[in-house]
Amino acid sequence: MALNPLPIQPPAFISYLRVGRLLYLSLILFILESWVYWRFLDTAIQQSSLVTIVFWAWCFMFSFIHIYLVMMDGWSRYQNYKRAKDQLYEYGFKPRIAETYMGSKCQRMAAEVAAEELGMEEQLKSYYRSRGIKWYHYVPYFMLKEPLFLFKKSFWSRTFLEKNYQAKYNFKNLQLESTI
Repeated sequence: MALNPLPIQPPAFISYLRVGRLLYLSLILFILESWVYWRFLDTAIQQSSLVTIVFWAWCFMFSFIHIYLVMMDGWSRYQNYKRAKDQLYEYGFKPRIAETYMGSKCQRMAAEVAAEELGMEEQLKSYYRSRGIKWYHYVPYFMLKEPLFLFKKSFWSRTFLEKNYQAKYNFKNLQLESTI
């Protein structure tokens, strides 16, 4: 258990947004992109050939499907955040915990937000730097190692279908108790 007083804990919704901030920025872009492609598709349906209609329909579907994938990815990263926060609180900073969330930028961000809310952010970031991870490492490492990742069940379950994690601790209450 943590012995130091906990920093002020933000509301869960703020943590949710902070964990997936890059994802939610891309969500806005996919919504705008879908709207633009829909406009082109609508125009093509009214006056173009089948090839043009198929092209804009494919573009629209690609972008529209990504709206849902980004939302599911954000949900999964929030589950990572809750698990990482519990683990860091219970065991303190351990390299093994950090390794669990090292695979992608989004997972690292989930762990970093959890660590920051517990006052351990510098330890975690320092560990990631020591492992050669740079701020610009956005592409998940598994994508580089396994080009056929789209056909792996582990990709889909870990990226978009992470099971709901029920946090063990109420950090708001713990923070209030630690200041008394």
